[in-house]
Amino acid sequence: MRESERDRFDALLERVLGALPEGLLDLLDEVPLIVLDEPTPEMLRDLGVPRSQWTAEAHMLCGLHSGTMLTERSVEASGELPDQVHLFRRGIVRAAGGWDDEVALVEEIRVTVLHELGHHFGLDEEDLDRLGYS
Repeated sequence: MRESERDRFDALLERVLGALPEGLLDLLDEVPLIVLDEPTPEMLRDLGVPRSQWTAEAHMLCGLHSGTMLTERSVEASGELPDQVHLFRRGIVRAAGGWDDEVALVEEIRVTVLHELGHHFGLDEEDLDRLGYS
């Protein structure tokens, strides 16, 4: 991905974040939002993606919540890495149909952010689909 495309994507992400309700923005203080072009090989391995599919999967994945959902946390758990939400530029742009439709791209960014935050709060894919965040 070119630097100009990264800059454009990041500007759209800032616009999306600026339009979120304040309460949701506060959540990003406790869950870092990390933006990458695509998932790392380690992420794909941890997801159980066969190595032969890494390239295809890397270009399709829009986001990833890593860590333990709030609904599954225990006071006995310590020393765990903090939760993170990752957004993947290439996957989001692909899911939105490319760069030509900025409205679709902004919506795909918004849905991906809300989808991954939903995972942080314990929502599964069925819950997120029902809410329109899949």
